[in-house]
Order: sequence, then structure tokens, then C-alpha cells
Amino acid sequence: MLANLFAVMAPVLAGAGLGYTWIRLGHPYPVEFVTRLVFNIGTPALVLASLAGAEIDAGSFGRTMLATALVMITLGGATFIVARLLQRDWRVLLAPMMYPNTGNMGLPVVLYAFGSAGFAFGITVMVTVSLFQFTLGAVLSSQGSPLKTLARTPTVYAILLALTLLLTDTTLPRWLYNSVELISGFTVPLMLITLGVSLASIQVKSLSSGVGFSLLRLPLAALLAWGIGSLLQPPPLALSILVLQMSMPVAVFNYLFAQRAGREPEYVASLVFCSTLLSLLYLPILLALLL
Repeated sequence: MLANLFAVMAPVLAGAGLGYTWIRLGHPYPVEFVTRLVFNIGTPALVLASLAGAEIDAGSFGRTMLATALVMITLGGATFIVARLLQRDWRVLLAPMMYPNTGNMGLPVVLYAFGSAGFAFGITVMVTVSLFQFTLGAVLSSQGSPLKTLARTPTVYAILLALTLLLTDTTLPRWLYNSVELISGFTVPLMLITLGVSLASIQVKSLSSGVGFSLLRLPLAALLAWGIGSLLQPPPLALSILVLQMSMPVAVFNYLFAQRAGREPEYVASLVFCSTLLSLLYLPILLALLL
């Protein structure tokens, strides 16, 4: 069991460690360029390649998306309680509560833990979180119209195309599927490297507060994911992945949104940093329970 858990976590640690070490050695890393590349090209290709080639029915896909959305909304409501306990502005904690790192960290863990069958559900959770983050998140950080944000997000079109393929039981032409699969190959490694780069670049303060927040959010998110998922009855594999994905550490993008909105970015940075470090301790335990 320990060997299996290490096999799952080792690629995550290697990728993030590579990015972290790269920055600590003083080498440049074009974060903005890589982020645009991953979100505008890599992620849509990954969504299309994973969902178009996956054995997942539209009903399971829809229940997994709905469960993810309900967990996020419930976590959003719980933010007011957590904010009182930590004596913080709820607007600062809302995004860290709702949006875990289902991309940079979640997808690699799901891929190595559950394989290609589970990866499709991991993608489903990730795209649902991303849709919320880039619409509601854009509104709360005053970045313009959420409709325009959606219209300019290539992942949305990849999701719609993948859904159309699922509903009509249609497959992509072989040449197109091979091309999309090839392009999607750089996405997960770049996600991990960029995660390490981001952690190395964050100035961290208030470590104790970051640990306290993580210890409150983790069991709450895991229990909500299990409870809501059990009510909606997705496939058992989807339920396990929902619990795992919603238990991921705070997403790095929350720090970027906090910077743009001017809402205590240093504190949000501590939430990202502390929750990510703690995840190295609790994810093996959680995986042992789910696998």
C-alpha cells in the first residue's frame, strides 16, 4: 500500500519540486505565458481528449458536475461561519473556501491514483470548479462581465463539444483525436511545474492562520463532498474522486484574484502555501481510504 501511495505522490512532488527548485536557482520562468498556454490550449485539449475518449455516460457526467457545484455553494455558505471563527473578512475567505486546486495538483493525483477511467471524472470536477472560479470569481474581484469571461474561455467550448459527443454517442475522427491527445500531453506536467514556481514565488506570512484555516476546511470539504455525492448517487469511482478533488489544497489562482481585488493577498498566499504543504501529509491518508 505504501509503495502504491508513493507511486501516486512521487510524480506530483517531482513536478512541483522541479518548478520550485528552478526558481530558487534563479532561473526565469514565464508564468503568464505558461498560464495562458495551459488554460487556453492545454486545458481545452485535455478536456476534449479525456472526455471524448472516456467511457462515461452523460448522466454520470451531469450528476458529478451537479454534486461539485452543490459542494462549492455549500462551502461558500460555510465561509461566514469560518470567517467568524478566524475573525477574518468573509470576502477574503470565500474563494479559498470554494476553489480547491483541482487542476495543477488534483488532476495529476487523480491520474496516477485512478488511471484514465477516473481521470474523466477528475476533469469533470475541475472544469466545474473552473467555471465557477472564472465567473463568480471574476465578479467578486471586479474583473468585468462573467458572460464575457465565459465567452472568452476556450475550455467552455471544449466542454460543450465533449457533452455533444457524449449525448450523441459520437467519436472524434481518429486524426483529430490523436492531434488533441498529443497537444494535451504537455498540460499536466506544466501544471505541476507552474505550481512549484508559484509556491516559490509567494511571500508567505501568517503561517499559523494558514494552518488553522486548512484544518477547518479539509474535513468540512471532504464530508460535504461525501454527503452530497452520496445523495446524488454518481458512480462509486466518481464519488471517490469528488471527495479527493474537493479536499485538494487552496488553488493558486485564489492568490492571483486576491492580488487583483486588493483583498489581503499576503494572507491568501499563506492559505495556499500552508494547505499545499499539509496536503503532502493528508493526501496519502485520504488516498489510502479511497483506493
